Amino acid sequence: MDKVTCVFVHGWAMNGSVWESVISGLPPWIDVIQVDLPGHGSMNRVRLDTLDGIAKTLSALVHRPVIWVGWSLGGLAVLRMCQLYPERVSTALLVATNPCFVSRGEPGSESVQDWSHAVEQEVFDQFAADLEADQDKTIRRFLALQVKGQEGAIQTVRRLHRSMEQRGVADISALRKGLDILKTADLREVLAECSQTELHWVLGSRDTLVPPGLAAVLADQFGQRDVSVYDGAGHAPFLSDPQRFIAKVVALAQSRRQYE
Repeated sequence: MDKVTCVFVHGWAMNGSVWESVISGLPPWIDVIQVDLPGHGSMNRVRLDTLDGIAKTLSALVHRPVIWVGWSLGGLAVLRMCQLYPERVSTALLVATNPCFVSRGEPGSESVQDWSHAVEQEVFDQFAADLEADQDKTIRRFLALQVKGQEGAIQTVRRLHRSMEQRGVADISALRKGLDILKTADLREVLAECSQTELHWVLGSRDTLVPPGLAAVLADQFGQRDVSVYDGAGHAPFLSDPQRFIAKVVALAQSRRQYE
């Protein structure tokens, strides 16, 4: 039986265990690699440096083109991999990912560098300040955003927090660095440069961090042909609608299987 490798990359403050509900539903012919980013989970004693450093670390996991599933900060790292190490990426599924997470430019400005399809800089800065004031409270609030509007949200948040503690809570320096990456990274130009890599997108209609309106922008301005918005989902659509998400991963893997 031909197998396909799929690498799952989590987002800010989380760890690889966040994907358990998805991975448990995958068929045995999909080989899974669950990543803990530097400074997170089992890697919480490893220094998280730059976005390029994360991409380099990820690229060392495989030596051929495979499927990458990246969520939020993890999606940003996967997108950077598509630019720096295209020979390691056959397909990228970018989940609740924005090529530029924080807004750019002034209201009413029409510069090509402007970007309004993102979190307002003031909101982002306040979140960073909250992290410094009370790390645990801020993380809990962030977890709640992942499952906003989801049935059984409280139970899911508790489970996520439990898994974080069991696998290792993210190091505060990694959390700071991760926020800095999210604030400063702008990979919009990568979408044009990665024309040889299959890019697929999944967003949530209730996401307060990556606005669902990004879907139209990705399609109209950047020519992205596969952008899905999960109705009722927050910043973690794979938790809100796991069966639909699993079916998406399997379909991508099945397509890739033909070439393995």
